[in-house]
Amino acid sequence: MHYRTLGRTGIKVSPYALGAMMFGPMGNPDQDDVTRIVHKALDAGINFVDTADVYSNGASEEMLAKALAGRRDRVVLATKLSGPMGDDPNQRGNSRRWIMQAVEGSLRRLQTDYIDLYQIHRPDPDTDIEETLSALTDLVHAGKVRVIGSSTMPASDIVEAQWVAERRGLQRFRTEQPTYSILNRGIEREILPVAERYGMGTLVWSPLAQGLLTGRIRKGQQSDLRRANYFKHLTDERRLDAVERIIPIAEKAGLPLTHLAMAFAVAHPGVTSAIIGPRTMEQLDDLLASAEVNLSDEILDSIDEVVAPGTDIGALDMAYNPPAIQHVNLRRRPAAERPAA
Repeated sequence: MHYRTLGRTGIKVSPYALGAMMFGPMGNPDQDDVTRIVHKALDAGINFVDTADVYSNGASEEMLAKALAGRRDRVVLATKLSGPMGDDPNQRGNSRRWIMQAVEGSLRRLQTDYIDLYQIHRPDPDTDIEETLSALTDLVHAGKVRVIGSSTMPASDIVEAQWVAERRGLQRFRTEQPTYSILNRGIEREILPVAERYGMGTLVWSPLAQGLLTGRIRKGQQSDLRRANYFKHLTDERRLDAVERIIPIAEKAGLPLTHLAMAFAVAHPGVTSAIIGPRTMEQLDDLLASAEVNLSDEILDSIDEVVAPGTDIGALDMAYNPPAIQHVNLRRRPAAERPAA
């Protein structure tokens, strides 16, 4: 396994990061099995592990702690906060009040004294970014966190956060965690260039497009993936059509579709690591087998013809939409004010 520098932090991480979202009741609840998966990943050279407090309501962090027993110091451990961790409206978001409480919960569940990378899981329009950065800076100074990062931040928000950090003498976000796959290349247009400009590392999620790039969801066929019944983007005709055009590219290259997808994700110079989220050992073995795949320019050119650089085909249901997109009243004038004359 080769290692890359996480932005300008000096921290060396593997091009594949082990994602722990599937550890716990929402995925694999078997602790022994999870431990075997984690150990197999570490033995293969993966040293970057990413989780979040909200995954299975903390169970992912707890299971990960047990799996990392005795090996914690050799792992770059990342977790996230922002998602709801209870019914209390203050048990979520990016306020100082919640950050100080959330980090203690993660440290306790992870059974560690420090978090290598602490990320805000989603932007919080209700909280001033200076408030968030100030609280995270205190955690770094206290030794509870090594570096801080963001996730799914729009490019303009990334720039604003960097400027605020510089003006106020605060810790700045050293990483960004956006979604990226053959089907979702929008971050190539602004997010990746902005991250590179500010020396930020990127760990991208859903390189398999939440299962669309596994070959288990095909146009006009029944799928054995349960999530196919719940997420609209998994039945989006445009995305399914693109997959049908990508499969022959993988076949011509003599590669499983998953291997093509993973190799594509880590081939971009702006990508530090791609997060793999295996639920089973079989899935992990398949993903690890793709680590040595080197895509030729011809193959990458063929992918560009299906999904143009810097474009998305549809959007993931889990992707972040800013208030200006979510709320109708922010993108439509009152009816009486809409006419130009």
